[in-house]
Amino acid sequence: MQDLQEKIPELQAMKSYPKELFFSGDTSLLKRKKISIVGSRKPSKYSRDLTHQIALQLSKNGVCIVSGGAMGIDAIAHKAAGEANTISVLPCGINIKYPAINKNLLCEIEKQGLLLSQFKEDFKATPWSFVVRNELVVALGDVLVVAEAELDSGSMRSVEFALKMGKEIFVLPHRVGESSGTNELLKQNKATAIYDVEEFASSYADVDARLEIKADDFLEFCKSSPTYDEAQKRYPKRVFEAELSGEIVIRNGLVLLR
Repeated sequence: MQDLQEKIPELQAMKSYPKELFFSGDTSLLKRKKISIVGSRKPSKYSRDLTHQIALQLSKNGVCIVSGGAMGIDAIAHKAAGEANTISVLPCGINIKYPAINKNLLCEIEKQGLLLSQFKEDFKATPWSFVVRNELVVALGDVLVVAEAELDSGSMRSVEFALKMGKEIFVLPHRVGESSGTNELLKQNKATAIYDVEEFASSYADVDARLEIKADDFLEFCKSSPTYDEAQKRYPKRVFEAELSGEIVIRNGLVLLR
C-alpha cells in the first residue's frame, strides 16, 4: 500500500480533496474513462443480470468500472468488468479486505486492477467511513449508475453526492413497488433510465482503451464451446463464477457464451 501523490482531476469535485489517498495496484486505470456503479447489497435477479450486462458491455467498450467492493451490485459490477478493468474504493485500510465474503475478489482486483482508500492500514470500517467511500466512488466516475436502491439506502447517499457534483445519473427501470429510490429519481426527472444496454455502453466507448484491455482467457476458451468437463478441468473456479453471473450457460454438456 502506498500514498498516492499524483493529483486526480476528478476528485476536485469532492467537498474537499482527500488529504491522503492510499492505493495498491494499477494506477493507470485512473487515466481511463470511468463509470461508477452502485446499488443494493441484496439485489433482485433482474438487477443482478442487468448490472452484469452493463458492466460487461462498458468494459468491452474500454470503460473502467468504479464501485465500492461491497456485496451485491458492487461485487457483480467488479466481476463483470473483469478484475483488470475495475477500481474498488474501500471504507477501510487496504490491508483489510472488507467484506470478508469478497476477500478473493478484492485480492484479485489488487493484483490486476486497483484498490483505493482514504484510510491507513488496519483502519476498520465505520458508519461514517462508508459515506467517505461513497463520495470518492461517485467523484471518480464520469456518470453514476444506480442499479437498485430503496429510498433510505446508502446508495441514495451516493445519489446526493452525484447531484451536488453535477454528475448525470442513470438507473434501471423497475416495476412499481420495487427499488423505490431509483423510481423516485425517475419521477423527479433526476435520473435517466437505461432501456438499451448496448446503446448505453457504446455511447461511452473509449476506442483506444478498448484495444488495450486484456482478453479474458476463460471467455476466449469458451468461444470454442468446450465440454463442461474440459472447462471444469482447466478453469474450475471460473466456470462456477461465470455460470452464476450469467456469462455462460451449460447446455447438453457444453459451455456456451451468452
